[in-house]
Amino acid sequence: MEYKDYYKTLGVARDASGDDIKRAYRKLARKFHPDVSKEANAEARFKDVAEAYEVLKDAEKRAAYDQLGSNWQAGQGFTPPGGGGFEFRGGQGSSGFSDFFDGLFGRGFGGMDGARRRQPRSEDMHAKVQIALEDAYQGTTRSINLSQADGGRKRTLEVRIPTGVRAGQRIRLAGQGGGGGDLLLEIEFAPHRLYRLEGADIYLDLPITPWEAALGATVKVPTLGGAVELAIPAGSQSGDRLRLRGRGLPTVPTPGDQYVVLKMMTPKAQTDDARELYQRLADELPFDPRRALF
Repeated sequence: MEYKDYYKTLGVARDASGDDIKRAYRKLARKFHPDVSKEANAEARFKDVAEAYEVLKDAEKRAAYDQLGSNWQAGQGFTPPGGGGFEFRGGQGSSGFSDFFDGLFGRGFGGMDGARRRQPRSEDMHAKVQIALEDAYQGTTRSINLSQADGGRKRTLEVRIPTGVRAGQRIRLAGQGGGGGDLLLEIEFAPHRLYRLEGADIYLDLPITPWEAALGATVKVPTLGGAVELAIPAGSQSGDRLRLRGRGLPTVPTPGDQYVVLKMMTPKAQTDDARELYQRLADELPFDPRRALF
């Protein structure tokens, strides 16, 4: 079969972000859609574009495809790694894509039943790799040190962590397991000092002062993509959530969001002037937050 350069098909760089890939696909899909295109080879080009997007939009399939390396040229003769390619779950029957795609991901890609799905080989190795949220946001390359149990042979692999990778997702490295099997790396995230992760959404507790909550303010907020300015509405309360759209993990097709949870911090009355100021507030702003409890 012939090797297909999916990045070349979409006209994007190998380190293109998920958003860049999505934009390139939409542009080419409109250009070559058989219902509207006047190009002589529109239908074939449209299928090529759809196939490339099917692989590159998915972090796991993209990572598997990237393990083939960047030295291949489109049209070169190609044999899937290990003679069988990668294993993915998902439709029934032929994928409808090229022999190259089926050779890598299997004709049953999309959802084979249990009787037809190829079972994991006993030689496959499983390991976990812990990464920072920043690595999932930006993508990175990690060095993985492996030691064979049957002799202590040590190896170091350079593994590309794709942008938008999710916790629990597995990256399959064909032929890197024991006895010619594959190595499956399961992604897990290290605890972060600032952020909590729920799916693709990021949560950040933001300390604010009582006057910022009462009067409103514009403050600087950290995100995985860099600091941004956030407007705090007047009358905000501790526990209110403000949304930063698209500032979570850059998953495909929809990036996550960042939620900023307001936490009001009250300064201590450590001087006579401070105590006097608090007393004036108590006298001039009578307010009982516990009224609803009784």
